[in-house]
Amino acid sequence: MIKKNLFGWWRQADSRSHKALIAASLGWMLDSFDVMMYALVLASLMKDLGMNKETAGFMGSLTLLASAAGGMIFGLIADRFGRTRALRGSILIYSVFTAACGFARTVPMLAVFRICLGLGMGGEWASGAALVSETWPDEHRGKALGFMQSFWAVGYAAAALVTGLILPLWGWRAVFFIGVLPALLTFWVRAKVEEPEIWQRQKSLTAAVEKTKGPAVIRGRLLRITAAVTIMNAFTMFAWWGFNLWIPGYLSLSQSQGGIGLSTRHMSTLVIFMQTGMWLGYISFGYISDSLGRKKTYVFYLVAASLFVLAYSGFRTPMFLFFLGPFVAFFGTGYFSGFGALTAELYPTRIRATAQGFTYNIGRIASAIAPLAIGSLAQRQGFNVAFLLASGAFLLAALMWVWIPETRGRTLE
Repeated sequence: MIKKNLFGWWRQADSRSHKALIAASLGWMLDSFDVMMYALVLASLMKDLGMNKETAGFMGSLTLLASAAGGMIFGLIADRFGRTRALRGSILIYSVFTAACGFARTVPMLAVFRICLGLGMGGEWASGAALVSETWPDEHRGKALGFMQSFWAVGYAAAALVTGLILPLWGWRAVFFIGVLPALLTFWVRAKVEEPEIWQRQKSLTAAVEKTKGPAVIRGRLLRITAAVTIMNAFTMFAWWGFNLWIPGYLSLSQSQGGIGLSTRHMSTLVIFMQTGMWLGYISFGYISDSLGRKKTYVFYLVAASLFVLAYSGFRTPMFLFFLGPFVAFFGTGYFSGFGALTAELYPTRIRATAQGFTYNIGRIASAIAPLAIGSLAQRQGFNVAFLLASGAFLLAALMWVWIPETRGRTLE
């Protein structure tokens, strides 16, 4: 009976829906795999390329700014030319330029490669979220997007595992070279994954599409809602990237540098263990939000995330951080599962991917200062003080839900 309840939503969808979800999930997993490699090899990068914490944080901010641009660009591409084409293009870009990072000899060269990688990273979510939203039944949309989002944790854990195995033997360059492998997924997507029927019907309405401009996302009745959703997401992105980009560095930097001083393999173990909580947070959010609603679930997760990050910042004992990590990741990441469903249910098909790319990636622009802000504050005051910024950002994100409506169960227009 329990098994039937847990997996019945999967059986109620057809093969087209299954393929779309698998493609978007693998794309998101490999996005995480490639992007988070930087955080995992950060201590080695800082040493070899002569970067301090501020420069390392600035590099992370550049990637996020580029991902914001990529998300908006690929959102437009997905609305005009198709979800699967945009998905293939974004995966190919971030795969190639992840491998290119392994050839970087200077900080400016690495910056160029990270910017190009960010363009593909941002584009994957916008196209993948639209693809899944439009191929799954209304009552199971949250679960499907939660499943897709959960693969970020799988990709992060895989990156930590690869780093733990390869970095001690062949160095950080070899870690980045592994990042080209996701490009192979594009061949399967092209051969097996179809465009959503709702998008194909909308494509025939050429006149309506031509009349729809980017500003349609932020005018009329959608203005207040779009502003609130975008600001809310900006706070969550600031908190997530400010905290998570620095966690591997915080764990592996020496105590004289303000870190914990763990070896690469011990750091990787703690990060992998955190991903168990992250994966469960993603999955559980989909089930809970489909049952109780987007708003209640979102607010609960965000408030809990603030409290757990506050607790994490107050301790330096590795064993305590080992057990606390999954709880921080569960609440501090799981809410992302709801963003795709929320924005899909707020906007019509003709501008859905554009709107999702806009609200998600404008938030990324604001959050791009997070790695730099955390790094700069950690340089002056220590990581414990710096992580308090992330805790406060989670609370501000929860506050923005005063202006965001409940959307659970809405049929897509």
